[in-house]
Amino acid sequence: MGAETVQDWQRALQSALEWWQDAGVEALVDEEPRDWLARRAPPAEAVPIAGAVAASAETLPDTLDAFLAWRMGDAAPEAGWMTPRVAPTGSPGAEWAIFTDMPEPDDTDTLLTGPSGRLLDRMLAAVGLSRDSVYIASLAVARPLTGRIPSEQQARLIELARHHLSLIGPRKLLILGQATSCVLDETNNAAGFNHIHEVNHSGTKMRVLATYHPRLLIERPAAKSEVWRHLLPFSRGTSA
Repeated sequence: MGAETVQDWQRALQSALEWWQDAGVEALVDEEPRDWLARRAPPAEAVPIAGAVAASAETLPDTLDAFLAWRMGDAAPEAGWMTPRVAPTGSPGAEWAIFTDMPEPDDTDTLLTGPSGRLLDRMLAAVGLSRDSVYIASLAVARPLTGRIPSEQQARLIELARHHLSLIGPRKLLILGQATSCVLDETNNAAGFNHIHEVNHSGTKMRVLATYHPRLLIERPAAKSEVWRHLLPFSRGTSA
């Protein structure tokens, strides 16, 4: 019952935000008038905050079990999002790792359930794989109420995802969606999307493909051919 209520709020809030965006509203404005010509007081000299130095020198857990326990705990960036946290699934030693951006609205215990998950299952089956043979993780372990990762937390989540990758060291990494493609520099641009890359990450050589998320393929079936054009050679170790 509680999970359904949270998901209903997520959908309603995301729908409202998308409606305003489609209407051309891109920024909030204050109701009170502001004197834009008034001189501002000079900024006060920055005062070091206690613990800031220690935070910058933070050392992340160096074993996968410890790291995942930390990611699912109350110290994680998503701990205050008030939505279910969903842990990675599959074998950490699998040849393939799949990274998505966040849990789907219907995900409570397992990533990529519902229509997106069923389409992913068919994509994996087409290249001779199944969920049992891959490792699935997400950039954010919880889904924001807006359905979009907060920009102010994105850099931190990227840092954590890169550390996650260094701990599992997959031979092949399939990245789902534009929002997740920022995990690696090689895929974090238009030229790197839907192209196969050979990446050396923390001493591990990975074959990487960032492509459309299954949820987009459901909305735009015509894009499936573009994914297949790269997914098949990616799985076979050949060039697209």
